[in-house]
Amino acid sequence: MKEKKSSVLIIGGTGRLGQHLAKFSLQLAHPTFLLVRDSAFTDPNKAQTLHFLSTAGATLLKGSLEDDESLIKAVKQVDVVICAIPSRQVLDQRLLIRVIKQVGSIKRFIPSEFGADPVKTQISDLDCNFYSRKAEIRRLIEAEGIPYTYICCNFFMSYLLPGLVQPGLKTPPTVKITIFGNGTAKGVFVKESDVAAFTISTVDDPRTSNKVLYLRPPGNIISMNELVEVWESKTGKKLEKIYVPEEELLKIIRETPYPNNMDMIFIYSAFVKGDHTYFDIESSVGVEGTQLYPHLEYTTISKHLDTLL
Repeated sequence: MKEKKSSVLIIGGTGRLGQHLAKFSLQLAHPTFLLVRDSAFTDPNKAQTLHFLSTAGATLLKGSLEDDESLIKAVKQVDVVICAIPSRQVLDQRLLIRVIKQVGSIKRFIPSEFGADPVKTQISDLDCNFYSRKAEIRRLIEAEGIPYTYICCNFFMSYLLPGLVQPGLKTPPTVKITIFGNGTAKGVFVKESDVAAFTISTVDDPRTSNKVLYLRPPGNIISMNELVEVWESKTGKKLEKIYVPEEELLKIIRETPYPNNMDMIFIYSAFVKGDHTYFDIESSVGVEGTQLYPHLEYTTISKHLDTLL
Protein backbone atom coordinates (compact mmCIF):
# COMPACT_ATOMS: atom_id res chain seq x y z
CA MET A 1 0.00 0.00 0.00
CA LYS A 2 1.39 3.41 -0.99
CA GLU A 3 2.01 5.88 1.80
CA LYS A 4 -0.33 8.85 1.88
CA LYS A 5 1.34 12.05 0.72
CA SER A 6 1.33 14.95 3.16
CA SER A 7 -0.84 17.92 2.31
CA VAL A 8 1.15 21.11 1.80
CA LEU A 9 0.34 24.79 2.38
CA ILE A 10 2.53 27.20 0.39
CA ILE A 11 2.71 30.84 1.44
CA GLY A 12 4.14 33.09 -1.28
CA GLY A 13 2.97 30.77 -4.04
CA THR A 14 2.85 33.45 -6.75
CA GLY A 15 6.50 34.40 -6.22
CA ARG A 16 9.50 33.41 -8.32
CA LEU A 17 10.27 30.36 -6.15
CA GLY A 18 6.77 29.83 -4.74
CA GLN A 19 5.15 28.98 -8.06
CA HIS A 20 7.80 26.30 -8.71
CA LEU A 21 7.19 24.89 -5.22
CA ALA A 22 3.48 24.68 -5.98
CA LYS A 23 4.08 23.00 -9.37
CA PHE A 24 6.38 20.33 -7.89
CA SER A 25 4.07 19.76 -4.94
CA LEU A 26 1.23 19.06 -7.38
CA GLN A 27 3.45 16.95 -9.66
CA LEU A 28 4.43 14.76 -6.72
CA ALA A 29 0.74 14.29 -5.86
CA HIS A 30 0.68 16.28 -2.61
CA PRO A 31 -2.70 17.88 -1.88
CA THR A 32 -1.55 21.48 -2.35
CA PHE A 33 -3.01 24.65 -0.82
CA LEU A 34 -1.93 28.25 -1.45
CA LEU A 35 -2.51 31.10 1.00
CA VAL A 36 -3.40 34.07 -1.21
CA ARG A 37 -3.92 37.75 -0.40
CA ASP A 38 -6.99 39.47 -1.89
CA SER A 39 -4.69 41.84 -3.81
CA ALA A 40 -3.13 38.93 -5.74
CA PHE A 41 -6.38 38.34 -7.63
CA THR A 42 -6.30 41.85 -9.09
CA ASP A 43 -2.62 41.73 -10.10
CA PRO A 44 -2.61 40.46 -13.74
CA ASN A 45 0.61 38.40 -13.42
CA LYS A 46 -0.31 36.89 -10.06
CA ALA A 47 -3.88 36.20 -11.20
CA GLN A 48 -2.52 34.33 -14.23
CA THR A 49 -0.22 32.22 -12.01
CA LEU A 50 -3.11 31.49 -9.63
CA HIS A 51 -5.35 30.45 -12.52
CA PHE A 52 -2.65 28.08 -13.83
CA LEU A 53 -2.04 26.53 -10.39
CA SER A 54 -5.71 26.16 -9.47
CA THR A 55 -6.38 24.54 -12.86
CA ALA A 56 -3.50 22.14 -12.09
CA GLY A 57 -5.25 21.19 -8.84
CA ALA A 58 -4.13 23.63 -6.14
CA THR A 59 -6.69 24.86 -3.62
CA LEU A 60 -6.63 28.63 -3.12
CA LEU A 61 -7.26 29.91 0.41
CA LYS A 62 -7.73 33.63 1.04
CA GLY A 63 -5.62 35.02 3.84
CA SER A 64 -2.36 36.68 4.85
CA LEU A 65 0.48 36.49 7.37
CA GLU A 66 -1.07 39.42 9.27
CA ASP A 67 -4.44 37.72 9.77
CA ASP A 68 -4.37 35.02 12.45
CA GLU A 69 -7.93 33.86 11.72
CA SER A 70 -7.11 33.00 8.09
CA LEU A 71 -3.80 31.43 9.15
CA ILE A 72 -5.43 29.16 11.72
CA LYS A 73 -8.05 28.07 9.18
CA ALA A 74 -5.38 27.32 6.55
CA VAL A 75 -2.87 25.59 8.87
CA LYS A 76 -5.57 23.29 10.26
CA GLN A 77 -6.14 21.86 6.75
CA VAL A 78 -2.57 20.65 6.09
CA ASP A 79 0.35 18.55 7.34
CA VAL A 80 3.24 20.71 6.09
CA VAL A 81 3.73 24.49 5.76
CA ILE A 82 6.26 26.00 3.33
CA CYS A 83 6.89 29.74 3.39
CA ALA A 84 8.48 31.37 0.32
CA ILE A 85 8.00 35.06 1.02
CA PRO A 86 10.72 37.58 0.04
CA SER A 87 13.72 37.83 2.38
CA ARG A 88 12.91 41.38 3.42
CA GLN A 89 9.63 40.11 4.92
CA VAL A 90 11.00 37.13 6.88
CA LEU A 91 9.99 38.52 10.28
CA ASP A 92 6.37 38.42 9.07
CA GLN A 93 6.56 34.67 9.82
CA ARG A 94 6.37 35.31 13.58
CA LEU A 95 2.55 35.13 13.75
CA LEU A 96 2.62 32.03 11.52
CA ILE A 97 5.01 30.30 13.96
CA ARG A 98 2.63 31.09 16.85
CA VAL A 99 -0.30 29.70 14.85
CA ILE A 100 1.61 26.50 13.93
CA LYS A 101 2.43 26.01 17.62
CA GLN A 102 -1.19 26.69 18.62
CA VAL A 103 -2.71 24.33 16.02
CA GLY A 104 -0.18 21.67 17.05
CA SER A 105 -0.61 19.21 14.15
CA ILE A 106 2.01 20.40 11.62
CA LYS A 107 4.52 17.64 10.77
CA ARG A 108 7.04 19.96 9.11
CA PHE A 109 7.62 23.70 8.68
CA ILE A 110 9.96 24.95 5.96
CA PRO A 111 10.50 28.67 6.63
CA SER A 112 11.57 31.27 4.09
CA GLU A 113 15.36 30.88 3.92
CA PHE A 114 16.47 29.65 0.47
CA GLY A 115 19.89 31.33 0.51
CA ALA A 116 23.18 31.03 2.37
CA ASP A 117 23.04 29.51 5.85
CA PRO A 118 22.26 32.53 8.07
CA VAL A 119 24.17 31.16 11.05
CA LYS A 120 27.30 30.43 8.98
CA THR A 121 27.77 33.77 7.20
CA GLN A 122 30.71 35.93 8.31
CA ILE A 123 29.34 39.35 7.35
CA SER A 124 26.99 40.23 10.22
CA ASP A 125 28.47 43.73 10.59
CA LEU A 126 27.70 44.55 6.94
CA ASP A 127 24.44 42.95 5.84
CA CYS A 128 21.85 45.33 7.39
CA ASN A 129 20.45 42.43 9.48
CA PHE A 130 19.60 40.40 6.35
CA TYR A 131 20.85 37.13 7.86
CA SER A 132 20.20 37.90 11.54
CA ARG A 133 16.45 38.16 10.77
CA LYS A 134 16.51 34.65 9.27
CA ALA A 135 18.49 33.38 12.26
CA GLU A 136 15.87 34.93 14.58
CA ILE A 137 13.12 32.96 12.82
CA ARG A 138 15.14 29.76 13.32
CA ARG A 139 15.44 30.46 17.05
CA LEU A 140 11.68 31.03 17.35
CA ILE A 141 10.88 27.77 15.50
CA GLU A 142 13.26 25.77 17.68
CA ALA A 143 12.09 27.44 20.91
CA GLU A 144 8.51 26.39 20.07
CA GLY A 145 9.60 22.82 19.29
CA ILE A 146 8.14 22.93 15.77
CA PRO A 147 9.50 20.19 13.43
CA TYR A 148 11.43 21.93 10.64
CA THR A 149 13.63 21.66 7.58
CA TYR A 150 15.76 24.65 6.56
CA ILE A 151 16.71 24.93 2.88
CA CYS A 152 20.10 26.55 2.20
CA CYS A 153 20.44 26.69 -1.59
CA ASN A 154 22.86 29.65 -1.66
CA PHE A 155 22.33 31.78 -4.85
CA PHE A 156 19.53 31.38 -7.37
CA MET A 157 20.87 31.12 -10.94
CA SER A 158 18.82 34.13 -12.01
CA TYR A 159 20.80 36.25 -9.52
CA LEU A 160 24.29 37.55 -10.45
CA LEU A 161 25.10 34.65 -12.80
CA PRO A 162 23.60 36.21 -16.00
CA GLY A 163 26.09 39.11 -15.61
CA LEU A 164 28.99 36.83 -14.54
CA VAL A 165 28.86 38.26 -10.99
CA GLN A 166 29.21 41.90 -12.14
CA PRO A 167 27.01 44.20 -10.00
CA GLY A 168 24.33 45.87 -12.12
CA LEU A 169 24.95 43.76 -15.24
CA LYS A 170 22.13 41.59 -16.61
CA THR A 171 24.20 40.08 -19.45
CA PRO A 172 27.83 38.88 -19.55
CA PRO A 173 30.53 41.54 -20.06
CA THR A 174 32.27 41.48 -23.46
CA VAL A 175 35.59 43.31 -22.89
CA LYS A 176 36.64 43.30 -19.22
CA ILE A 177 35.53 41.66 -16.00
CA THR A 178 35.98 42.60 -12.35
CA ILE A 179 37.10 39.82 -10.03
CA PHE A 180 36.59 40.42 -6.33
CA GLY A 181 39.24 39.29 -3.86
CA ASN A 182 41.71 36.83 -5.36
CA GLY A 183 38.99 34.99 -7.30
CA THR A 184 39.44 31.61 -5.58
CA ALA A 185 36.57 31.48 -3.03
CA LYS A 186 33.72 29.33 -4.35
CA GLY A 187 30.03 30.24 -4.50
CA VAL A 188 27.06 28.03 -5.34
CA PHE A 189 24.24 28.68 -7.84
CA VAL A 190 21.05 26.58 -8.14
CA LYS A 191 18.15 27.13 -10.53
CA GLU A 192 14.88 28.09 -8.79
CA SER A 193 12.94 25.16 -10.25
CA ASP A 194 15.66 22.77 -9.02
CA VAL A 195 15.54 24.31 -5.52
CA ALA A 196 11.78 23.65 -5.56
CA ALA A 197 12.24 20.01 -6.61
CA PHE A 198 14.74 19.36 -3.78
CA THR A 199 12.52 21.21 -1.27
CA ILE A 200 9.37 19.22 -2.06
CA SER A 201 11.39 15.98 -1.89
CA THR A 202 12.11 16.68 1.80
CA VAL A 203 8.46 17.00 2.81
CA ASP A 204 7.86 13.35 3.80
CA ASP A 205 11.51 12.35 4.25
CA PRO A 206 12.40 11.53 7.88
CA ARG A 207 16.11 12.07 7.04
CA THR A 208 15.46 15.82 6.68
CA SER A 209 13.43 16.26 9.87
CA ASN A 210 15.01 18.98 12.07
CA LYS A 211 17.91 19.28 9.62
CA VAL A 212 19.37 21.84 7.24
CA LEU A 213 19.21 20.72 3.59
CA TYR A 214 22.26 22.24 1.88
CA LEU A 215 22.44 22.34 -1.90
CA ARG A 216 25.98 22.00 -3.27
CA PRO A 217 25.39 20.23 -6.58
CA PRO A 218 28.52 19.06 -8.44
CA GLY A 219 28.90 21.41 -11.41
CA ASN A 220 27.27 24.28 -9.52
CA ILE A 221 30.13 25.23 -7.18
CA ILE A 222 32.45 27.76 -8.79
CA SER A 223 35.02 30.49 -8.09
CA MET A 224 35.16 33.75 -10.04
CA ASN A 225 38.42 32.68 -11.71
CA GLU A 226 36.79 29.40 -12.80
CA LEU A 227 33.66 31.21 -14.00
CA VAL A 228 35.73 33.46 -16.27
CA GLU A 229 37.63 30.43 -17.62
CA VAL A 230 34.41 28.55 -18.42
CA TRP A 231 32.90 31.61 -20.13
CA GLU A 232 36.06 32.29 -22.16
CA SER A 233 36.16 28.67 -23.32
CA LYS A 234 32.53 28.95 -24.49
CA THR A 235 32.94 32.28 -26.32
CA GLY A 236 36.52 31.79 -27.55
CA LYS A 237 37.27 35.36 -26.37
CA LYS A 238 39.55 36.50 -23.56
CA LEU A 239 38.31 39.09 -21.05
CA GLU A 240 40.57 41.64 -19.39
CA LYS A 241 40.57 40.79 -15.67
CA ILE A 242 40.56 43.60 -13.11
CA TYR A 243 41.11 42.40 -9.54
CA VAL A 244 39.49 44.36 -6.70
CA PRO A 245 41.16 43.49 -3.36
CA GLU A 246 39.03 42.75 -0.28
CA GLU A 247 39.80 46.10 1.41
CA GLU A 248 38.80 48.03 -1.71
CA LEU A 249 35.52 46.11 -2.00
CA LEU A 250 34.76 46.77 1.68
CA LYS A 251 35.38 50.48 1.12
CA ILE A 252 32.94 50.50 -1.84
CA ILE A 253 30.33 48.62 0.25
CA ARG A 254 30.61 51.09 3.12
CA GLU A 255 30.43 54.13 0.83
CA THR A 256 27.41 52.85 -1.13
CA PRO A 257 24.04 53.47 0.56
CA TYR A 258 21.68 50.60 1.42
CA PRO A 259 20.05 48.87 -0.48
CA ASN A 260 22.29 49.67 -3.48
CA ASN A 261 25.22 47.94 -1.79
CA MET A 262 23.48 44.57 -1.23
CA ASP A 263 24.72 42.93 -4.46
CA MET A 264 28.29 43.76 -3.45
CA ILE A 265 27.67 42.51 0.10
CA PHE A 266 26.44 39.15 -1.25
CA ILE A 267 29.41 38.97 -3.64
CA TYR A 268 31.76 39.72 -0.74
CA SER A 269 30.07 37.02 1.37
CA ALA A 270 30.22 34.27 -1.28
CA PHE A 271 33.27 35.10 -3.41
CA VAL A 272 35.64 36.68 -0.88
CA LYS A 273 34.67 35.16 2.49
CA GLY A 274 33.55 31.84 0.95
CA ASP A 275 30.35 31.75 3.04
CA HIS A 276 28.69 29.15 0.78
CA THR A 277 31.48 26.59 1.00
CA TYR A 278 34.04 27.29 3.75
CA PHE A 279 32.50 24.76 6.17
CA ASP A 280 31.87 21.02 6.01
CA ILE A 281 28.28 19.84 6.39
CA GLU A 282 27.97 18.13 9.79
CA SER A 283 25.70 15.08 9.61
CA SER A 284 24.25 15.89 13.05
CA VAL A 285 22.68 19.12 11.75
CA GLY A 286 22.67 18.95 7.96
CA VAL A 287 22.40 16.87 4.79
CA GLU A 288 23.36 17.61 1.17
CA GLY A 289 20.52 17.49 -1.33
CA THR A 290 22.21 15.83 -4.31
CA GLN A 291 23.56 13.06 -2.07
CA LEU A 292 20.12 12.51 -0.56
CA TYR A 293 18.24 12.63 -3.89
CA PRO A 294 20.68 11.44 -6.58
CA HIS A 295 17.77 10.79 -8.98
CA LEU A 296 16.90 14.49 -9.23
CA GLU A 297 18.31 16.10 -12.37
CA TYR A 298 19.39 19.73 -12.18
CA THR A 299 20.79 22.48 -14.38
CA THR A 300 24.55 22.96 -14.06
CA ILE A 301 26.29 26.34 -14.27
CA SER A 302 27.83 25.31 -17.60
CA LYS A 303 24.39 24.46 -19.06
CA HIS A 304 22.99 27.75 -17.79
CA LEU A 305 25.87 29.71 -19.33
CA ASP A 306 25.05 28.08 -22.69
CA THR A 307 21.70 29.90 -22.60
CA LEU A 308 23.55 33.25 -22.32
CA LEU A 309 25.63 32.78 -25.49
